[in-house]
Amino acid sequence: MDNQTILVIDDDKNILEIVKLYLNKEGYTVKVGERGDTALDIFHEAKPALVVLDVMLPGLDGWTVLHAIREESDVPVIMLTAKGDTLDRVQGLDLGADDYMVKPFDAKELLARIKAVMRRSFVNETERRIAVLGLTVSLENYAVTLDDKVVEMPPKEIELLYFLASHEGKVFTREQLLEQVWGFDFFGDSRTVDVHVKRIREKLGERDAWQIKTVWGVGYKFETARES
Repeated sequence: MDNQTILVIDDDKNILEIVKLYLNKEGYTVKVGERGDTALDIFHEAKPALVVLDVMLPGLDGWTVLHAIREESDVPVIMLTAKGDTLDRVQGLDLGADDYMVKPFDAKELLARIKAVMRRSFVNETERRIAVLGLTVSLENYAVTLDDKVVEMPPKEIELLYFLASHEGKVFTREQLLEQVWGFDFFGDSRTVDVHVKRIREKLGERDAWQIKTVWGVGYKFETARES
């Protein structure tokens, strides 16, 4: 992609300097900020290809900034936090984060994650829409419609639904779904997948034509009536 600008928001100046150094060496243009209440202004000015966002920020916390970004953009976001518990990770992913790193971290690992997230985010546009028996899932504009009615979902629910529907009838383990949807470098808990599947089911309701089916002891698959 042409845009190689990365925005890093963190109140630790040492982290900003180290991350900026590594990213500059890789050819990225780096914009930085130290406060949550000015992060959106910098975001609008920089128009970054990816955002690295700390959770604990002065002014506004990272969750609030992430929510505001998701109100207007699907730009990839990697969250930085000192907290490592599963619920915190799930919260970030539910709000639309693409990856999650716990401090302290190695700058080389962050660089690898940035590259991985950007590879996943900028795929071939011609392969980003699928329609199945009244259900349409599009990654072109991150939209889901059911019987021509819009169904509101955060980005990761849309990506998970799209992935399963794109592989009709194929069973995936939770670990495979974490790898394919969140990326091999996301050190998540398999319960993250369960939470997202539950919420997708609640929003789409029961359908005879198709369903996300639990394969007990294995994982999940998207099944249509013509398979049964």
